[in-house]
Amino acid sequence: MIRILQQDTRAVKILFAVIIGLAAVTMVITLVPGVFDNPDTNNAAVYATVRAPGLLGRFGMDTSKVTTVEVNQLAARQLQQQHLPEALMPYLVPRAGQMLVQRTILKQEADRLNLQVSDEDLRRELETGVFAQYLFPNGKYIGDDAYMNFVQNFFQTSRADFESQVKSDMELNRLQALITGGINVSDNAVREAYKVQGTKVKFDYAVISAEDLGKTVNPTDAQLQDFYKQNAARYATAVPETRKIQYVAFDASNLPGGKPQVSDADVQAYYNQHKDQFQVKDQVKVRHILIAVPAGADAKTDAAAKGKAEDLLKQIKGGANFAELAQKNSDDPGSKPQGGELGWLDRGKTVPEFDKAAFSLPVGQTSDLIKTQFGYHILQVEDKKTAHMRPLDEVKGEIVPVLEQQRIGAAEQTFASQLASDAKKNGMDKAAAARGLKLVTTDYVGKDGVIAGLADGSSLLTQAFTVVKGADPAPVSTGDGFAVFQVADVKPAHAPEFADYKQHLLDDYRAQQVPQLLNAQLNKLDDRAKVLNDLKKAAAEMNIPVKSSELVGRDGQVPDLGAMSGQGAAAFTMNKGGISGPINEGRIGVVLSVTDKQEPTAEDIAKNFDQTRESLLNDQREEIFRVYVGSLTEKYQKSGAVRYSKKSQESLPVGN
Repeated sequence: MIRILQQDTRAVKILFAVIIGLAAVTMVITLVPGVFDNPDTNNAAVYATVRAPGLLGRFGMDTSKVTTVEVNQLAARQLQQQHLPEALMPYLVPRAGQMLVQRTILKQEADRLNLQVSDEDLRRELETGVFAQYLFPNGKYIGDDAYMNFVQNFFQTSRADFESQVKSDMELNRLQALITGGINVSDNAVREAYKVQGTKVKFDYAVISAEDLGKTVNPTDAQLQDFYKQNAARYATAVPETRKIQYVAFDASNLPGGKPQVSDADVQAYYNQHKDQFQVKDQVKVRHILIAVPAGADAKTDAAAKGKAEDLLKQIKGGANFAELAQKNSDDPGSKPQGGELGWLDRGKTVPEFDKAAFSLPVGQTSDLIKTQFGYHILQVEDKKTAHMRPLDEVKGEIVPVLEQQRIGAAEQTFASQLASDAKKNGMDKAAAARGLKLVTTDYVGKDGVIAGLADGSSLLTQAFTVVKGADPAPVSTGDGFAVFQVADVKPAHAPEFADYKQHLLDDYRAQQVPQLLNAQLNKLDDRAKVLNDLKKAAAEMNIPVKSSELVGRDGQVPDLGAMSGQGAAAFTMNKGGISGPINEGRIGVVLSVTDKQEPTAEDIAKNFDQTRESLLNDQREEIFRVYVGSLTEKYQKSGAVRYSKKSQESLPVGN
């Protein structure tokens, strides 16, 4: 629950995005730091310049800049939100740049259509929109000081920049509403759409396994040798390059003079230079009970949750055990097993209502009911810590290992450089012997191999495969120390001997033959099933297993066949008793026969009518706005209204 409390995904932070694929302008609320960062656009490097098409743009009016800082920030946020590896950053940067350029184009178009948001419009939005519960709780303004604190704490920006960003969001939403406002769908289209969506089928299906077919392919040695010769180029480097490596490894215990020592003066100096690390913020240790209220719940649901929470609070004040009640009743899955325990919380890290109550209650006391967007909470404060600097005596045990590691690392690097220099001059064996170290020579090892004598030999192998045989000895980290290595010999990649590679060749031969076999078997089964008008009989003749599905919809899964949104969707277009054509999924082939088909009833259609209509409307809005954004962007680009910097052009996708 602490994660939920720290991420108000509906109203904490707004991230602008022009979704190019889906083409929708939307306010996406996140907790990503820096969303309201306001780089100095005058000094920041320009990624692209966007001006209005026509004369006004040519004379420098209505010109906007997208900075490299903004592009990199958006790409970094996308990387963080999608939990992607850092290596993908170069691919995200041009996408982020395109998104911001399109957003700037849309902003200029909205301005041209006089869709600007007034101060009065902004005031109404703040009073009634997603921020109302923070700025106008119970309809009452929290005051200028609290407002500025809210903006600073959650968005790390000024009030003026915050309001400017909200206005910009509102303007783009107005543009989308203007472009897609006339969209409508007929009642008949809604009914037909749900009739398609809600149809369920049950079917028999015969499954031909590509793996099983492969086992029937058993070529002779002569056939395999012919296959090997015909594909000589394919196997020319099938046996990868290997290298024999010499290395001398050491750790801190081998350092001349022993491990470096850390003095009290060193500790004091580190403490003085890193005081911010030892600053303890105001903290409170709490446990809580949550009675959840779903977003958008009606008054009856809210009242029921509140009633349950009030009853629990009454029990607690009557002497009931808080932890036991939390374990039995709390709707927070994260803290419920621990009796509602949330641990230590920093000030300002939870939603405002929760934070205010937790830090205002005395230790040992239980709160009244607290309402947040998640529901009703009951808090119990267990302990508090006032902001202070941890004394040196308390943190010395943390500082000493850090300094020791720093000193040891520096000493090891120096020693490794000296050892490498000596090895270059006198040879690896003499350099090792002079220091009482052991020279090790590996067997031939591949780039992805393992060096058994090292804690981590990956860096050594990586570097060893980038240098030539006999290159100067070089130092490299080994995880628990360093090593100095030299490549003693290289075996280039080469073709394998037939006898050694026979099983691989058999696998490849089968992989080549199976697709044709699978297609042939599928077509034969399909033809025979339609001649007999009976899939089971045809499958029995060919000794192919037949399975039966449950009654399944388009969003269902069927064993072997997989998702019904794939090729199996053909079943929904067939009548009862119909036999499909061949369905080739690569790993399997299927022919199916529908045994039952159930279309949604009029009652089902009526029950899902509004939801289906809204889904159809959203699909059409997205499509229309996607086309609008595409044509508008093309107009700007063709007129030369979008100018990319030379550096940003190098990273643009092909076609831009």
